[in-house]
Amino acid sequence: MTLAIIVPVLDEASTIRASLMRLADLRHRGAAVIVVDGGSRDDTPALAASLADEALAAPRGRAVQMNAGAQRALANPATDTLLFLHADTQLPDDADALVSAACGGRSLAWGRFDVSIDGRSAALPLVAALMNLRSRLSGICTGDQCIFMTRAMYTATGGFAAIALMEDIDFSRRARRLAWPSALRARAITSGRRWERDGVLRTVLLMWRLRIAFYFGGDPARLAATYRDAR
Repeated sequence: MTLAIIVPVLDEASTIRASLMRLADLRHRGAAVIVVDGGSRDDTPALAASLADEALAAPRGRAVQMNAGAQRALANPATDTLLFLHADTQLPDDADALVSAACGGRSLAWGRFDVSIDGRSAALPLVAALMNLRSRLSGICTGDQCIFMTRAMYTATGGFAAIALMEDIDFSRRARRLAWPSALRARAITSGRRWERDGVLRTVLLMWRLRIAFYFGGDPARLAATYRDAR
């Protein structure tokens, strides 16, 4: 398996070096790391350049940035698997082997990791456990869980819809029609900074309100504006 790890970033100068250094062993084993910057106003692109195989610029928007990275990765005929990683999330050390085993030679395969949320709040382990359970039962995966897929699955789905919010939910809905996702119990560790900054209960309620609105046809641009205003 030849794995490409796509990392969309925006103003991550304080954390990007540590994030990318954690991928060094995966790169040593053959994974390619592609960072896609969405117009950072800090030193993120310069800091990322020396610690990634490629550092690209794309219009701002996580879906647009992830698609740009995927297209660059798939321009290499050897790339057969993609993994999309948030800059504040840490993969398991053996993520490459786990993804390879999960895809198992199937052309239309995809999945995600369980997630742990790093933070001081005693509520965060419960939040993570409920996220993982909900995902396992529904087949809906979120970006915090490090979505991965084969080249064929990306091509069959067309990748991520260029919407302002909920691109991971939208992708999951389309992908699960083709194949149910692998729900890996190995844990990715994501930062709890959003929950702790805005309040755990408030953040959970906000995200559920936005997801319900999206389910009933809410405009992603308006939902994104609501998300920004609420923060």
